[in-house]
Amino acid sequence: MSESRTPAQIEADIVRRREQLAVTLDEIGIRMHPKTIIGDAKAKVASTVDQTAGRAFVAVNRTVSDVKARFTHEDGAPRLERVVPVALVAVAVIGLVAFSSRKGRR
Repeated sequence: MSESRTPAQIEADIVRRREQLAVTLDEIGIRMHPKTIIGDAKAKVASTVDQTAGRAFVAVNRTVSDVKARFTHEDGAPRLERVVPVALVAVAVIGLVAFSSRKGRR
């Protein structure tokens, strides 16, 4: 057996549903507003940039730590057997670059 509703109950139900619909339409209007869409996109990009920068920082930090470990002893003293050859190569490369740029100016 179905309940019989009074006209007042039906009218109250219609008013309640209209209010719910108005709230829903307001929410859709806010979500679809260009400023909201742009703000959401900016926040997403900023989050992605932050994550990428964080990953890059971690990778660089790890690489620097690895290189430092290869060229220093555990107590922090430099490993001359590794530092000196690298320094000589760096000086030679800088010298070649300086010589070739000087030669190019003549």
